[in-house]
Amino acid sequence: MTPDLTGKVALVTGAGGGLGLEMAGALARAGARVLLHGRDVAKLEPAVAGLAGEGLAASAFVADLDDEEGLADAIARLAEACGRIDILVNNAGARDRRPLGELDRASVRALLETNLVAPFDLVRLVTPHMPAGGRIINITSIAGPIARAGDAAYTAAKGGLEALTRALAAELGPQGITVNAVAPGYFATEANRAMVADEGVAGHLARRTSLGRWGEPSEIAGAVLFLASAQAPYVTGQVIAVDGGYLAHF
Repeated sequence: MTPDLTGKVALVTGAGGGLGLEMAGALARAGARVLLHGRDVAKLEPAVAGLAGEGLAASAFVADLDDEEGLADAIARLAEACGRIDILVNNAGARDRRPLGELDRASVRALLETNLVAPFDLVRLVTPHMPAGGRIINITSIAGPIARAGDAAYTAAKGGLEALTRALAAELGPQGITVNAVAPGYFATEANRAMVADEGVAGHLARRTSLGRWGEPSEIAGAVLFLASAQAPYVTGQVIAVDGGYLAHF
């Protein structure tokens, strides 16, 4: 049974495509009024139009997460227009796969700004407009608890986002707000098209995951819907891995 989110207002960052759009669509189909965030209006418009074409309540929220002052103004305007924000999904992220010797401070800081500082700032700005029963869902990665060579900055950022999830759960619990995370594994999104076509990666997943395959983008929705719903009022500070058993299998 699909959770009923009728009357809820949800903000999903990085929702112009990929997993972000899948999450936004799932929340909208459950009845929520969904704000799809992105920086590129041209990319957001077809995403919003697609959901609106299904008769769903979806609209665009254009903002640069790295612009502190601009983001604060945008959230204030959004809260005034909507009255409140019930659900925040921190999905926007970036990746920079390079060996340690090729990463400079500026590159590491840029990745941390997008993957860790921006979610922190969004929670800080959104929670004054979030009522008791609010839901914050951070999208981390299986690269938080495990690592691979050539991905140090991303792994550090996602590990930090896991820790931030626990810290925010402790701080916001007295306000009746839960904070959890979803950690995706390997998903066959458009951004991973080259990897999906790589037989070597397919072989790795066949050996390394319990289910032996890539995840389909739509398969991220269930965990997000559960955490956003009234079915999870006593779940907070947790990370749900949606990874086909990657973390459990060796």
